[in-house]
Amino acid sequence: MHLALLILALSAFAIGTTEFVIMGLLPDVARSLSVSIPSAGWLISGYALGVAIGAPIMAVATASFPRKRALLMLMGIFIIGNILCAVATDYTFLMVARIITSLCHGAFFGIGSVVAASLVPENRKASAVALMFTGLTLANVLGVPLGTALGQAAGWQTPFWAVAVLGVLSLIGLWRVMPVRHDEEKTDIRAEIGQLRNAGLWAALATTMLFSAAVFALFTYVAPLLEDVTHVSPRTVTWTLFLIGLGLTIGNYIGGRLADWRLGTALTGIFVVLAVVSAIVRWTSPHLIPLEINLFLWALVSFAAVPGLQVNVMIFGKAAPNLVATLNIGAFNVGNALGAWVGGSVIGAGFGLQAVPVAAAVLALGAVVAIRISLHFVNRAAGAAQVPAVAAA
Repeated sequence: MHLALLILALSAFAIGTTEFVIMGLLPDVARSLSVSIPSAGWLISGYALGVAIGAPIMAVATASFPRKRALLMLMGIFIIGNILCAVATDYTFLMVARIITSLCHGAFFGIGSVVAASLVPENRKASAVALMFTGLTLANVLGVPLGTALGQAAGWQTPFWAVAVLGVLSLIGLWRVMPVRHDEEKTDIRAEIGQLRNAGLWAALATTMLFSAAVFALFTYVAPLLEDVTHVSPRTVTWTLFLIGLGLTIGNYIGGRLADWRLGTALTGIFVVLAVVSAIVRWTSPHLIPLEINLFLWALVSFAAVPGLQVNVMIFGKAAPNLVATLNIGAFNVGNALGAWVGGSVIGAGFGLQAVPVAAAVLALGAVVAIRISLHFVNRAAGAAQVPAVAAA
C-alpha cells in the first residue's frame, strides 16, 4: 500500500512539473514561437482553464471505469499531451497540446485522492492524501527549477520529453502496483451529478477556492515583491522560491496529520494563521531576513491546508467521490486565477506591491467564514447520520 501511495506521488510530481515548468521557460517559448511574453503567458492560463473545465467532464466520462483503469487512462492522456508539447512547432499547436495535457490533471488528482484514502484506515486518510500531494509540492521544489535549467540548456521542448518519461514510469507503476479493488461500488452517474445539489458541497468548494485565492494572490507576486521592495538579486529570488517550496512540502505533511486529528479545527486554525502571516509580509517585505522567515512560515501554513481541504469535500461526496474530489481540484485552479487577479487589481489600483499581502489576508479570512459554513452542513448531516460526526470536530 505504501508503494502504491509512492506511485501516486510520482504521478503527482510529473503532473505538477508539467503545469508549472513553463513559467520559467516563457521567454524561451516566446522567442522560439515568435509571440509576445503575454501571449506565451496564456499557455499557463489555458492549462488552468483546461483543468477547471475538463476536470468534471473527465470525472463523469470515467465514472463507469474501475478507478485503477481510470488512472491508467488519464496517465496515458498525460503522456500523449506532453509528447505533443515536445514536438510542437507553433503557438496554436502548443496551446492545444497544453489543453489536452490538462484534461487529465483534475480527474487524476480527484480520483487519485479517493484511491489514496481507500488504501488506509479511516484515521489515516488525510495523511495518505498528503503523501500523494507531496509529489505536487516536490514538483515546485525540484521539478520546476530542474526542468527550467534543462530547458534553458537543451531547448524548451526537452523538459516535456523528460516529463513524458516520468509519465511512462508512473503508468508502469500504476499498472503493476496499484491494487484492483473488487469492493468498489459501481458508480451511478445520476448520483454523481445529483450530488451537486448538496449545499454543503458548494460551501466546501468555496472554502477551497478562497484558500487557493489567498495563497496565489501573494505567491504570484512574490518575485516582484522581492526584487522591487526587498531589492534582492535574481539569484536570491531563486533561493527564496526554493525555501518556499521546502515550506510547502513540510506543511503538506504536517497538515495531513492535523486533519487526521481534527479536520474542522485544523482548517479553521490554519486559515486564521494564514491570514496573520500573510498580513505580516506587508511589514517584513523591506527586510530580507525577517521576510525569508515570514515567507517560510507562510508556505508551511499554506500547504498545511491542502490534504484537509480534499478530505473536507469528500465528506459530502459519499455517493459521488470521483466527481466531488475532482471538482475540488477545479476549485483550486479557479482560486489560483482569482488570487492572481485580486493581486493584480490591487497593484493596478495604485496600492502597490506591499498591499498584496493584506489582500491575501482578507481572502484567507473569507476562507475562515466558508469553512465554518461548511462545518455547519457537516454537523447538520451528522445529526441525520449521513456523515461521520468526527469530521466536524
